[in-house]
Amino acid sequence: MNILFEEDGAFKAGAVLADNNTSLQVELPSGKRAKVKAANVLLRFPDPSPGELLDRAERDAGELDVDFLWEACPEAEFGFEEFAADYAGHKPSAIEATALLLRLHSAPMYFHRKGRGRFRKAPPDILQAALAGQEKKRQQALAIERMVDDLKAGTLPAELAAILPQLLYKPDRNRPETKALETACAETGLSAPRLLQGCGALADTHEYHLGRFLFEYFPQGTDFPAFAAPAEHPELPVADVRAFSIDDAHTTEIDDAFSVAPLADGGMRVGIHIAAPGLGIAPDSDLGRVARNRLSTVYMPGRKITMLPEAVVERYTLAEGNTAPAVSLYLDVAADLSLRGHATRLERVPVVANLRHHDIEPLFNEQTLADGLAEFAFRDELKRLWELATVMEASRGQGGPSASAPQRKDYNFVVDWSETTEDGPGRIAIDERQRGSPLDKLVAELMIVANATWGALLRDAGVAALYRAQTVGKVRMTTAAAAHEGLGVDCYAWSSSPLRRYVDLVNQWQLIAHLKGETPPFTAKSAEFLAAMRDFELTYAAYADFQRGMERYWCLRWLRQEEQSAPVARVLRESLVRLEQLPLVLRVPSLPALDRGVRIRLAIEQIDLLDAECRARYAELLPAEGSDEAFGEDEGAE
Repeated sequence: MNILFEEDGAFKAGAVLADNNTSLQVELPSGKRAKVKAANVLLRFPDPSPGELLDRAERDAGELDVDFLWEACPEAEFGFEEFAADYAGHKPSAIEATALLLRLHSAPMYFHRKGRGRFRKAPPDILQAALAGQEKKRQQALAIERMVDDLKAGTLPAELAAILPQLLYKPDRNRPETKALETACAETGLSAPRLLQGCGALADTHEYHLGRFLFEYFPQGTDFPAFAAPAEHPELPVADVRAFSIDDAHTTEIDDAFSVAPLADGGMRVGIHIAAPGLGIAPDSDLGRVARNRLSTVYMPGRKITMLPEAVVERYTLAEGNTAPAVSLYLDVAADLSLRGHATRLERVPVVANLRHHDIEPLFNEQTLADGLAEFAFRDELKRLWELATVMEASRGQGGPSASAPQRKDYNFVVDWSETTEDGPGRIAIDERQRGSPLDKLVAELMIVANATWGALLRDAGVAALYRAQTVGKVRMTTAAAAHEGLGVDCYAWSSSPLRRYVDLVNQWQLIAHLKGETPPFTAKSAEFLAAMRDFELTYAAYADFQRGMERYWCLRWLRQEEQSAPVARVLRESLVRLEQLPLVLRVPSLPALDRGVRIRLAIEQIDLLDAECRARYAELLPAEGSDEAFGEDEGAE
């Protein structure tokens, strides 16, 4: 006697060696012996042999029309043997019964299993839905196959073009377009961006890198929503000053300006004037929510995404010719440059000039200060402010020999979008300027005194503020007025860039409320206040990472544009170098063991703008040139 039984979801047949009522000992066609529970036995038959049964039944099952079986089977639950008898018109043979069982089992959409060897026909509506789903999957498989063929042939399917950003930056693996792209990548050995570039979908590598950032941080686009105009403030008095700002040539969000008025005793009154959008924009207004959502202006070479709309920036920026609302800190400075006192006022400030670095630095620098300054606009004011800044720096414990240490370089990236190179729109110019110039010191020290003074003012008044603290080398945002050890001040509340940073705008709101004697909009433990601090810190860091990444991209564009195949670099550490002309750090595996700061020449082997990578090898050792520079691995992203 032989049996057909089910084990682990599979049908098997074997010859019975012993029948113990509840279990049987059987020998399988392979010669292996097994113990089978009696409950798992579906059919007992004398012939054919177990191996022949399954072979012939599988062959015959393929010839059975599943649609006809569904029409012919009973409405009620049935067993396969009884249905086989109805179907055959006679007592079915073991092969006929098994063939029917295999066919029923292979069509779960048509026949729902109700137990071992038992089934029930699927209801018509459920069957139609299942068949429609099956057809949809079949059509989807054909579409995927077609898209894969198009991609491999260098053609971008229309389906992929419609969702290109999602495919590039956050693919949904359940979508057929993603499955097609992944399959094509696997078969070609190319990454998704590389494959899509070959299909003409990524003609501009700059837009690819920018698009990744926008997809994550500006999914609704960079346009501003409709907003109510900020409030007017005609009640503010006009300051009796001639204010001027100091910025680079491309700054439009001018947050700060200065004024100097001589006093009869030889001292002077120094005004530090900060643009005051907080006077016209409330935290819960349309513009307040816009600023809360963006948190900061985003900077990148050739472009920026402002925190506030351009029309609002133009209204509050301290641009030449404007009489703009401002929060002014006035310093009463004695003839010996000691600070006698200070006062803060809300007012409108007439701005008479916007001084630009590229115009002033040739006239006002360490050399011209030593040799004697020539005549130029605001010469005397700048000299007095620089002298004050030097005293302020020393009072913070930052002056002395360390102040003359080599300074790192700053780099200005200027993109001329009217030109196009072989790498796409834009021609890049990268200019370097040494940090720590007299102009830099002048502006930095006045900003430090403003942020430290207003931070202390809010602290002493018990008004919540967001502080920038540094202890044990770690810089962080905090609601506590902790020391900033790096700057040498007791507390430091960012307040000097309210057009560009949300933290500064929050602190300005708090300061304005205190000066007016009103209830500040935020308390130290309010959920909105703490969330703003946390979100700003994360977002500000992400924006900075993006800026560094785009600067790296443009450095690589510059190398290709200027055909710099053998640039000079200096060793930072093992296998890591920084180019002399650019803020670009490269990993050079072939670099021999050399001391830090040693000058070498590289050979550029390949620049990949899509991955923003550069493959370089060590070419030769160069003689030392000039004084040692201050090296820092933060100068340019690796």
